[in-house]
Amino acid sequence: MMAQAPIQFDRASGALEGANLWERTAALALVTGSKISSHFSHMGYIACANLLRKTLPERNIAIKLNPDAVFEFPYGDGYWSKLLNRSYCYEDELELLFRDSIDVDYTLLDCGANYGYWSVLVSSKPFGAHKSIAIEPSGQNYPKLANNARINGGRFETLKCAIGAARGTARLSGTKHEAFSIAGSASAGGEEVPVLALDDLIDDGKVAASGKYLIKLDVEGVEIEAIKGGARLLQTDSVIMCEEHGSDRSHAVSRYILEQTPMKLIVLDPRTNRLETVTELSILDRIKVSTHVGYNVFGTASAFWQDRIDALNAKTARRMQ
Repeated sequence: MMAQAPIQFDRASGALEGANLWERTAALALVTGSKISSHFSHMGYIACANLLRKTLPERNIAIKLNPDAVFEFPYGDGYWSKLLNRSYCYEDELELLFRDSIDVDYTLLDCGANYGYWSVLVSSKPFGAHKSIAIEPSGQNYPKLANNARINGGRFETLKCAIGAARGTARLSGTKHEAFSIAGSASAGGEEVPVLALDDLIDDGKVAASGKYLIKLDVEGVEIEAIKGGARLLQTDSVIMCEEHGSDRSHAVSRYILEQTPMKLIVLDPRTNRLETVTELSILDRIKVSTHVGYNVFGTASAFWQDRIDALNAKTARRMQ
């Protein structure tokens, strides 16, 4: 049986095409739920959306993120359906840096790419048409990532593996597609996946040993191991963008960057809307207000990127005056 063509949604205009009456009603519910739950960090949204999804026919929705970027996922997916809410901004601290880096000749290493949202955007013309390598270990997620590369003209590369401290294999487990991890014990079941270290990308000829890189590490609990495996890559003009989980009150990833690496730790302070260089981890107690979401922190030892971030902060300050 032929799969149904995806529903089409344009974030710029709000036009929803190809949906039947029930699918249109569901879209309204998904948008309303996102707007209401946004007041408390979208608490409960994923569970409610996934319940609604069970009443919908199995088909994809293709969201036009900008004139040169289409992102496709199963309709009703709890994690990604917030994109139907046109006022919702996904990981705005990353978007801030990506938008400011349009003119920089960098490569995105999208580790833990899920369905490839950032690779789709960063490789699009409005974001500078950058090279991207999207890395995703999950046998469930990878076909959706590969599909997003295909529908965007194959303009970014995909690799099916996990990122860790060294080359090898690991067991990937979990129940939510946005939170699969190799951090669990071997007894947790799941699937066996190959593991690469970031520096293996140099050895395998995927990236150059010099260059400019933005490295997104959304690797669910193995961020520190991933940093350890990227010592050479992190000596380039690179920025790592790591997720700190709101429930981790010890701020383990940020603590490691600050205390065990030559990198400076940078976070977006919502009070100032500036990317602040952090020397005291207590600022994270104030920023990480919600225990069930992730907060992105940045690490860089690159003078080039530090200068860019200083200039970005100066622009932000001028706009706010």
